[in-house]
Amino acid sequence: MIGYLLVQPELKIDWTKMPTYNTIMAVAAGVGLVLVVWFGRKLLRGDPMEHVDGWALAFGVLGALLALTGLHMTLTWPLAGQGFPFDNIIFGEPSLAFGAMLLAAALYLWKRWTPPQGAADRREHVARVAGPISLFAFAMGLACFGIAAAGWTYTLFAAPPQEPISGAFADMPMLEATFISGLYVLVGIGAVVFPFALRARGGPAATVTGVCWLVAGVVFALFGALNYFTHIGLIVNTM
Repeated sequence: MIGYLLVQPELKIDWTKMPTYNTIMAVAAGVGLVLVVWFGRKLLRGDPMEHVDGWALAFGVLGALLALTGLHMTLTWPLAGQGFPFDNIIFGEPSLAFGAMLLAAALYLWKRWTPPQGAADRREHVARVAGPISLFAFAMGLACFGIAAAGWTYTLFAAPPQEPISGAFADMPMLEATFISGLYVLVGIGAVVFPFALRARGGPAATVTGVCWLVAGVVFALFGALNYFTHIGLIVNTM
């Protein structure tokens, strides 16, 4: 969603100065979170995983989408054209970080994956490989908490009345601020707990991470899909 707007009924936006593509970013991020949970569950259950080409392809596709769009948004700030520079940080930088990690996972699975035979040995192997990058995931989890706090503090994420569906709640800006900030909190909790889940090789920490990322992933994907309609409608109504 575009950040909070103080709008009038005759709102007009020059969309050539504010390209918006956080629709595909939300869908890719949501599906990526779901796939990470699915992959982790297979590892913890000891399911056969000798052939991981499909996982490498999935992580690679989603990682490329998130890294490219996140990098462009991070470096060029396209949403600053008409007064929303904070949205470039909120959407661009987390997408870039998650996309880079998915690309790294895809490359590893494609080139270096040699799973041990036993389930316990496999968990040990993955924990050792993913341990260092989990510190970055932990730090980005803290960043998600910062984004959520900013959303609540400054009442971000509210849609203008010209946007279909979401715009019906334009007079309740805290509603959507709470909704999106809540999703960032879920992602943040999962990311902060992730290193402990690796260290414990599963257990309650893995359950917390899995539930948080699964719920947030499903909601992000569905919300991003919905935004294909709502954002198109906003463009039509304001161009």
